[in-house]
Amino acid sequence: MEILHKPILTEKMTIQGEKLNRYGFIVDRKANKLQIKQAVEKMYNVIVTDVNTANYMGKVKSRYTKAGMLVGRSNNYKKAIVTLKNGDKIDFYSNI
Repeated sequence: MEILHKPILTEKMTIQGEKLNRYGFIVDRKANKLQIKQAVEKMYNVIVTDVNTANYMGKVKSRYTKAGMLVGRSNNYKKAIVTLKNGDKIDFYSNI
């Protein structure tokens, strides 16, 4: 099971990373806080002090087309905010 799906690279999360040493990830919906902590520590070689999680329900979206109205929904997902020990950093842009 792949626990970390992708990092959250928004303006808000970038500011939190610089000021509060907190980083966001989209994670597997069945993963718990201990599994998320171990996955981040293993992948980025950092020490995690705190993990906060939030489950998001996908929004129902609709649009009008020539064939009529199409209705669907975006995916449900789980977001994890990880706080690192002072001095540790994660650089998402080093691989580019």
